[in-house]
Amino acid sequence: QGQLVESGGGSVQPGTSLRLTCATSGFTLNEYNIGWFRQDPGKEREAVACVNRYDGTTYYTDAVKGRFAISKDGAKSSFYLQMNTLRPDDTAVYYCGAFLWGAVKDRMCRANGMDYWGKGTAVTVSS
Repeated sequence: QGQLVESGGGSVQPGTSLRLTCATSGFTLNEYNIGWFRQDPGKEREAVACVNRYDGTTYYTDAVKGRFAISKDGAKSSFYLQMNTLRPDDTAVYYCGAFLWGAVKDRMCRANGMDYWGKGTAVTVSS
């Protein structure tokens, strides 16, 4: 059974950076679409950044374009979210996910059911 474990969250000041890591096990990372998602209390979980498993196309939600970058290392079975110039509205619990079926294009990240979810790591951006 596959597992995802996030790390790297924390409390930081606006304008600083964090790097989230999603360590995976139990499945072949390169065979899955992958993504980072975030959720504020009382709001729906939203896709932040995703990578298409076939052609590497990346998706970023408009709010993070130019500031966040998703990457993966198949050899380490891990993927990452580099978050720069953090803002208070980036505050959320961040989850990594892996899914076989859905769509990842430059304007869309949609999973037809998530195969694997991590448990989340909290990011708080505040002065």
